[in-house]
Amino acid sequence: MSEKQIFTLYQVVRYIKKTVEERYSQLYWVKAEMHKLNRYPSGHAFPELVQREEEKIVAQLTGTIWKQQLENINRKFIDVVKEPLKEGTTLLMLVKITFNETFGLSLQILDIDPAYTLGELQRQREETLKRLQREGILNRNQMLTFPILPKRIAVISADSSKGLSDFKQVLDENEESYSFFTFLFPAYLQGDIAVESIIQALRKIKKVQHHFDVVVIVRGGGAEVGMTCYNHYALCKEIALFSLPVLTGIGHSTNMTVAELIAHRNAITPTKLAEFLIQTFREFEYEVKASQKVIGHFSLKLMDQTHQNFNAQIRLFKQMAGSYSKRAMNEILYQQSSLVKNTRFQLLRQQEKIHYFQQNFGHAASKNVKAHQHALAQTQILLKPGVQRLIEKNQSEIGQVENTVRLLSPENVLKRGYSMTLFKGKVISETNQPAENGSIETHTHEIIVHSKVTAIANKKQG
Repeated sequence: MSEKQIFTLYQVVRYIKKTVEERYSQLYWVKAEMHKLNRYPSGHAFPELVQREEEKIVAQLTGTIWKQQLENINRKFIDVVKEPLKEGTTLLMLVKITFNETFGLSLQILDIDPAYTLGELQRQREETLKRLQREGILNRNQMLTFPILPKRIAVISADSSKGLSDFKQVLDENEESYSFFTFLFPAYLQGDIAVESIIQALRKIKKVQHHFDVVVIVRGGGAEVGMTCYNHYALCKEIALFSLPVLTGIGHSTNMTVAELIAHRNAITPTKLAEFLIQTFREFEYEVKASQKVIGHFSLKLMDQTHQNFNAQIRLFKQMAGSYSKRAMNEILYQQSSLVKNTRFQLLRQQEKIHYFQQNFGHAASKNVKAHQHALAQTQILLKPGVQRLIEKNQSEIGQVENTVRLLSPENVLKRGYSMTLFKGKVISETNQPAENGSIETHTHEIIVHSKVTAIANKKQG
């Protein structure tokens, strides 16, 4: 029986190391997700690299990035991607396969292609947009009715953020002294923790949303670092479905994030966002003042038309009353004249008959005259009540006309609370107008007021 060949562990790992170095001597471009960065105080990093399929890890390996290489990679990454190297990012890495007797197999990361990562981030952004579109909620928040005056504002920001400071300063120092109420809901605004932090702030606001008109998310400007969190599906969905208009002022990015695209309104900076809110107050104030002007002009025009119609009715009434009084007086005079003529005519006829009988019939005639005189007396007795009734009837009609004329007399008009202003003893009109510093008289029922004209305004000219 042959003896067993025994190797020490060091011999084995030395053999593996030699094999690896001989077999994998070249460099490789490897695509993997940096699950954890594992950066040490020394400046070196030992990231955990994984590959996922359907959310399951199907491959895992440790990587190595030495301090100087990590600094160079991070600087280049920020220049291109606008963010530092971070966990949870899919990377395209230039690696060398190494084996260490103590730490085992690993990938020494020599370089990272930031352009690939930028493409991956853009792909994630596009995927979030497509997913929101498929679910029919891409423009949901933008369809909400914007308040006429967004006075009560829920603010999501970091309490030490310069963007928050700028936002509040612009609101508080607006030239028109419009008053805004703001309440801060603190949250992280960049990096991986920003997604969950902002979502939690939105959910807190939702519990007290009846106290607010709008929600604003503001952060300081400067470097566009940590903006990819605003492309995260969970955060964007929360904003899209929020029951109040959400406004963003989160930076100077030329390529807007999904959160900015789906928000009710976005501004490039917190300052611009504050100016927009102030402008809504200015526009509302302008509309109110314009409405006041229209109402005032219409009211003056309506009052002028009413005054003209009233004066026209007064003139018409006076004309009709004067015409009726004149016709009634003429009728009375005619009836009086006719009655007198008829009476005289009847008397003359009777006198002629008497004279005739006296001349032609002598004594008989005398008797007959007496008889006729008796008849004449009876006729006069009968005629007198009829004449009296006719006179009383005409007097009654005259009295009614006089009452109508008396009610329209200036004295009775003054008794009803009106006043009458005279210049040179006549009513003021277009042909009888006082001049400045002239004297006018205002008559009421009980007093006469003497006034001096200080100014004259023509109402027809506005």
